Amino acid sequence: MRTKIIAGNWKMNKTCAEAVELVKELKSLVANANCEVVICPPATALCCVVPEIKGTNIKLGAQNVHFEKSGAFTGEISAEMLTSIGVEYAIIGHSERRQYFGETDETVNKRTIAALAGGLIPIVCVGEHLAERESGVTEKVVVDQTKIAFSGISASDAEKVVIAYEPVWAIGTGKVATNEQANEVCAIIRNVIKELYGTDVAAKIRIQYGGSMNDANAADLLAQSDIDGGLIGGASLKADAFAVIVNAAG
Repeated sequence: MRTKIIAGNWKMNKTCAEAVELVKELKSLVANANCEVVICPPATALCCVVPEIKGTNIKLGAQNVHFEKSGAFTGEISAEMLTSIGVEYAIIGHSERRQYFGETDETVNKRTIAALAGGLIPIVCVGEHLAERESGVTEKVVVDQTKIAFSGISASDAEKVVIAYEPVWAIGTGKVATNEQANEVCAIIRNVIKELYGTDVAAKIRIQYGGSMNDANAADLLAQSDIDGGLIGGASLKADAFAVIVNAAG
């Protein structure tokens, strides 16, 4: 059995004070969760929430990680910097990073390798745009993105990675893939891992769905055979809504 994982991507929201208040509200609501619970605040709030999550079942994630350990990379943060403050996860290759900040399949691969080497668990995002789905190339897009993301990664490292299937057309739009559409693509991704690493790794790796999952639709999506969790955007900014999703995963 794969342990489900619900991760909240706060994106560019919450000051330090606001982040602390949200965590304070969230702690008791998810204390009995039967899944992994991860929050990914903006970089400025990471240190602020560390004392609040200490001793709880909430784990800390970053929204990005650079592929070098240090150097002249203004605005970037390394895996070592993140792990030194207690960060355990890092989102890599989110569609917003790809769309607005020049992230490519190749840099996603480099960041994933660096995250693993630095002791982080990568949450690697893949997904198609609306035009790609409408033109029937969804499978090719997610297969190619997944294969490149895992290039040069060993089987023992691969099974640690979390993959988030995020159809770009469903992120922040209110549009959601049907349960069947979401599960079908997650199954395609799992089959890529099977081709690359074999049945055992494919059975262990966790694949989230991340396109406008919320407290109303989470239970049905999480009941699908190949969906092992959610990467939650807007709903993760409201403690009660996020808690409903977390508890639906149990």
